[in-house]
Amino acid sequence: MALYVVLTIGLRQQGSAESKSLGEPEEVDREPWPNKNAPWPVKKGGWWLKLYSHSLSIVFFILFFFSWGMHLYGSCLDFNAEQAMKGKPAQAIGTYLTEPRFWFETFQNWQSEFLSVLSIVMLTIFLRQKGSPESKPVDAPNLETGK
Repeated sequence: MALYVVLTIGLRQQGSAESKSLGEPEEVDREPWPNKNAPWPVKKGGWWLKLYSHSLSIVFFILFFFSWGMHLYGSCLDFNAEQAMKGKPAQAIGTYLTEPRFWFETFQNWQSEFLSVLSIVMLTIFLRQKGSPESKPVDAPNLETGK
């Protein structure tokens, strides 16, 4: 999701409800300005505003690395339990990081994530769901980009 958030800043897909407009500036691109209803980092400005301006992608990257680390830890424990049953020595987590098994599991996970993101980007060109913020209006032309 972090890559999805970051890549959608600059990449566009004509016709996708998930894409920003191809040629015109959008509301999400305007510079923030402090007002009475703005979140406190906007009012505060400085590095708080800079951090808040990128907080969605930052949190998604943190979640990615946390979940990846937890997967590494859990997979290493499972691998070492299997090794113990076979009478083989346990591997340190750093050594396990080089195991093909770990990377196979990791890429299987990433493959499903990328497939689901690609599906929503591409399928929203031609398919609709009335009432969903993830869809264009039912009567919108297929090649109309954005919501």
